[in-house]
Amino acid sequence: MRTTVGIIGAGPAGLLLARLLHNAGIDSVVLESRDRAYVEQRQRAGVLEQGTVDVLRAAGAGERMDREGLRHDGIELRFNRRRHHIDFPALTGGRSVTVYAQTEVCKDLIALQLKEGGPLLFEAEALAVEGAGTDRPSVRFRHEGREDVLVCDYVVGCDGFRGVSRKAIPASLSRVFERTYPFGWLGILADVPPSHHELVYARHDRGFALLSMRSPSVSRLYLQVPADTDAEEWSDERIWDELERRLETDDAWTLRRGPVTQKSVTPMRSYVHEPMRHGRLFLAGDAAHIVPPTGAKGLNLAIGDAVTFARALVHRRETGSDALLDAYSATCLRRVWQAERFSHDLTAMLHRDPGATPFDRRLQLARLDRISSCRAAAADFAEGYTGFPLD
Repeated sequence: MRTTVGIIGAGPAGLLLARLLHNAGIDSVVLESRDRAYVEQRQRAGVLEQGTVDVLRAAGAGERMDREGLRHDGIELRFNRRRHHIDFPALTGGRSVTVYAQTEVCKDLIALQLKEGGPLLFEAEALAVEGAGTDRPSVRFRHEGREDVLVCDYVVGCDGFRGVSRKAIPASLSRVFERTYPFGWLGILADVPPSHHELVYARHDRGFALLSMRSPSVSRLYLQVPADTDAEEWSDERIWDELERRLETDDAWTLRRGPVTQKSVTPMRSYVHEPMRHGRLFLAGDAAHIVPPTGAKGLNLAIGDAVTFARALVHRRETGSDALLDAYSATCLRRVWQAERFSHDLTAMLHRDPGATPFDRRLQLARLDRISSCRAAAADFAEGYTGFPLD
């Protein structure tokens, strides 16, 4: 097989990149190791930054998102049993976020790719990226019981943390920066309308809690738990009781309870691989960076990587210059590190660290009080949450 851009992985980054390239008249082939049902059902992120929303619309993938997505003009911070609203449009010049699950983004992009785009091969396992340092890199893969080779001008690895793409970058060139947190998130999906119209981030002495949603009738909620927690050790009643404690306020707000349909524990880590490019191999999304979910940055960073590569390749076609391709890693990493900073700071401000001292806990409250009482601090927070520029 032969194509201009070989894309490994049909997550948001790979699928959007294929769409952007198709719209620009550049051919690609997408290889995805899982079947279509798995890709369209795996639960991941659900908050889209303003820039991500704008890109999906411009790519022709925003119709259902605009119809079914939930625009949020702010979030609520809770601490010391008090509620503080952060007004995004007022603080950012009109920006907002949209709650629209990653599963739905993938469904929309898959439908467009199969209808209009180039080949999208499910159950096509990438085995290795070869010749990344040459002008004819290739992807060796297995599909329908036999091995094949996809020869490309460029390879973009959107195959996640455990994929093969990053392994093609020589160890002598790689630098890894990471932090593992001593806690995780116990998350549930529940068939009950959300208890608040916006996301609620709660700092409590018992640990962090998040009230989110997937739709007007489905709630998504999280509790901070020790990193080694088994989700099945928590009964539904125990989860609801703990959520109620951590989200409690001094007013009449109440938590709605309902049937729990899914339960899992998400680990918390920060990870960055530098560089994000080697020769004609480019890394995107979780293949290059991971953020703790607190700041809702993972999907949005992946989208940013796809946009950056697509713009760089179009620029090369139009001008003959490799300047933007050569700058791909540095361009992406500027945004990645700002998102890492924001996600780490928010995680540290809201979670109970097992090793924290009383001094540390008072600093958490001081930071939260600063955001809730100072417009400049609130604006910095709102700008970070609604998204760093894609250009």
